[in-house]
Amino acid sequence: MTSPALDFTHDTNRRSWVPSAGSGSDFPLQNLPFGVVTGVAGEPHGAVRIGDAVLDLSGLSASGLLTGEALTAAEAAAHGTLNALFALGSGPRTALRRALHALLVEGTPHQQTVARLLTPLSEVDVLLPARIGDYTDFYVGIHHARNIGALFRPDSPLLPNYKWVPIGYHGRASSVRVSGTPIRRPYGQLKPADTPEPVLAPTRRMDFELELGVWIGPENRLGQPVPLDDAESHVAGYCLLNDWSARDIQAWEYQPLGPFLAKSFGTTVSPWVITPEALAPFRIPAERPEGDPAPLPYLDSPQHRTCGGIDIELEVQIRTAQMRNDGTPRQRISRSSTRHMYWTVAQMVAHHTSNGCDLQPGDLLGSGTLSGPTEASAGSLMEISHGGNNPITLSNGETRTFLEDDDEVVLAARARRPGAATIGFGECVGVVCPAITYP
Repeated sequence: MTSPALDFTHDTNRRSWVPSAGSGSDFPLQNLPFGVVTGVAGEPHGAVRIGDAVLDLSGLSASGLLTGEALTAAEAAAHGTLNALFALGSGPRTALRRALHALLVEGTPHQQTVARLLTPLSEVDVLLPARIGDYTDFYVGIHHARNIGALFRPDSPLLPNYKWVPIGYHGRASSVRVSGTPIRRPYGQLKPADTPEPVLAPTRRMDFELELGVWIGPENRLGQPVPLDDAESHVAGYCLLNDWSARDIQAWEYQPLGPFLAKSFGTTVSPWVITPEALAPFRIPAERPEGDPAPLPYLDSPQHRTCGGIDIELEVQIRTAQMRNDGTPRQRISRSSTRHMYWTVAQMVAHHTSNGCDLQPGDLLGSGTLSGPTEASAGSLMEISHGGNNPITLSNGETRTFLEDDDEVVLAARARRPGAATIGFGECVGVVCPAITYP
């Protein structure tokens, strides 16, 4: 399996001259994620985050400080989307990462030149990092699958195919939005148990889903599957993803073809593309519980079993309108991990392309809800409230079974282990707005 190698860019003894990228920052020298930003008067352009500042890749490309593959990558990333950078693959991206490291590390002779290309994060707007051609949402969190299944099939929560095939569905790319975009409470058909007919009404069961997002890099040709051990060469990076869900709409519409309007009204992603190279220190074995069936050969290999997993801490915070009015801080209501993925990112890509489906640079994959084995690690309110039957009590005394208007949901993530710099993802934020008055 092709996994990013550790090199000098992961050395924790190296520090940046950017003050805000020091100890305690989620965006130290060892991270260097890509994104797209715009200033007050400027056009959207590619940038790299370092501490609480962003480095303009358009200006860096013109500075004369880059050569070779690093320059090629910076030029590709300098525009209003990162699709061209994604298409280049790991070689140029790694070259740019190493060049950026050399320019941002303490002692560089180019500090003054590079400093002129830095802008405080507070002075820019962050945008969706790529033009998304297609979006597929998977279902690889086995604890979530069990929890949801138990609500409807207590005697057999997992469907018979779950441990054999990475389940997914095609989502709506057009409604993916960057963190900070308000999410409108959607209308849909609801079928209350005590009525003979459905009604069109705003959802009463608005929910979040805690997910890992995967940005696709180089394409594969139509009809050409991607082998498992090559799958990660088609990954450009990672983000956080909130797959907002209208549970009552979903319950009525999902049979026989699966999610539709209950999911397509909005998906939120964090703005920074965390590279596979930044996450190299956090690779772990891809393991299955004893007694579970081995994956079919196209989803299994010795290399994948050795390092196919990834270890990222995840959490969900909530802040209600009353909490904001009272100055009460956000409250964490869940903490989980990508360790709970039953199927890995490589297996998602390999399975997605096993029929010859062609993935394109900028395509987005979602992991599905990554719940842990306990209620405190559940990745949705549907699980936390046991289908709306057990309200949770917040720190200020308010209760929730599902989200109410003006509730703010924040997803956050960090990868950390002893001996490695902490790699943060930034926040994935959305506020639920009231439903419109239907025409």
